[in-house]
Amino acid sequence: MTSVPDPAHDSDHDADRDPVHDFAGRAVLITGAARGQGRGHAVEFARRGASIVAVDLCADVDTIPYPLATVDDLEQTRTLVEQAGARCLAVQADVRDPARMNEVVDEALRAFGGIDICIANAGVVSFAPVVELTDAQWATMLDIDLTGVFHTLRAVAPVMTARGWGRIITIASMGGRAGTPNLGHYSAAKWGAIGLTKTLALELAGTGVTANIVCPGTVSTDMVHNQAMYSLFAPDMESPTSEQVRGRYARLNPLGEPWTDPADVTAAVAYLASPAARHVTGETLEIGAGVSARMP
Repeated sequence: MTSVPDPAHDSDHDADRDPVHDFAGRAVLITGAARGQGRGHAVEFARRGASIVAVDLCADVDTIPYPLATVDDLEQTRTLVEQAGARCLAVQADVRDPARMNEVVDEALRAFGGIDICIANAGVVSFAPVVELTDAQWATMLDIDLTGVFHTLRAVAPVMTARGWGRIITIASMGGRAGTPNLGHYSAAKWGAIGLTKTLALELAGTGVTANIVCPGTVSTDMVHNQAMYSLFAPDMESPTSEQVRGRYARLNPLGEPWTDPADVTAAVAYLASPAARHVTGETLEIGAGVSARMP
């Protein structure tokens, strides 16, 4: 991977930005971009002037109990980004494959000349008590939700440091802030992603590159709205519906909200990518509807 310093990416350039298109001239790489939170991030940054590198596996995974995004989903993200007036490089890639993630970064450099913002968003979930987790369930969760983050961050960080500017944002989870029954492997992976990103923030301090974490709670995406997840919260019901589990989800947080809109997560991501957060690094921003108020 090669890159060249770009004098346009400095604090003075940030100060001169059109507030409506405050990410104009930036290139944003987003993993897990075919739908859900990733798509929301892609469309919002496009609306605000950025070029988008939308990355997704676009295939199901054996140990994940709900359908994952498809090629058609990724194409829909590309369409929405282009309708917002931005350029989009849509790429099928598996974050578990380090060589492929390096290739994605090289493709982004050829297309847009650099990567300014990286949102490590790709993630999956499955469920079982710790003593019942299979080796395959454990391996898949850590391979995607932790090692996939590592592959992504390791690939983009040198490009950003060479340019002297960059924003790395890892999407973790409130599940990585505390133990969660039936989600031990998920909590372990997300907890690890937080530690990894905080370490990178220290290692990149002074380079012009920041690294932060956003921890959403229960977000209204396909990861939450599927039969396997509904049944986890309503084991006493046969084929529970969204409306039937709504109250049970709402009891998980002090605000009594069953789930968070993806746009609320995007707002946090956009802040961390903005000039306003230039002195923010190594931080964990929680979008947990008050759950963290219960934590020591």
